[in-house]
Amino acid sequence: MASALANGETKPNLNGVWKMNPARSDFGTGPVSESRLDKISLDGVNLKDTIAQKLRRGGESEYDMLYTIDGKECENHVRGNLVKSTAHWEGDELVIDSQVFALRQAAIQDRWSLSADGKTITLRRHMTGAVTAEQTIVFDRQ
Repeated sequence: MASALANGETKPNLNGVWKMNPARSDFGTGPVSESRLDKISLDGVNLKDTIAQKLRRGGESEYDMLYTIDGKECENHVRGNLVKSTAHWEGDELVIDSQVFALRQAAIQDRWSLSADGKTITLRRHMTGAVTAEQTIVFDRQ
C-alpha cells in the first residue's frame, strides 16, 4: 500500500481511519489516551489528521492537525495551545517535529510507520519538556 510522489518515488499510504489499540500501545510516563481515532488524508505534500481522543486526565477533544510534508513550518492549535511543526519523510517513516507553546514549552517528535500488510500504523513518540517520555502507540485500520 503506497502512494506515488511527484518524483515517482512511493511512500506508505497512511490515508484512512485508524483506531488506537490500547492493548498494543505503551504510553510510558507520558499522557494516556483512553481512546483515539485518527482520520488521515494525505494528498501530495498536504497532510490532514483529524484526531478525536479521550484522555484519562483532560477530557475529550477533537481537532485537526494540518501539515505540509516538505519541511516547511506549519502552525496548529490543540486545546488552545500553539503547536509549530515540520514534517518530512525519512525513508518509509513520516517524521513530525513539533514545538508546543503551552504553560511549559515542550518538544515532540513523532515517527509514523505503516506495517507491511497496511493494517496497522505505529507511532513512536519522544517528548521533552515538563516530562521526558517515550511512547509507542499502535493504530488499527478501520
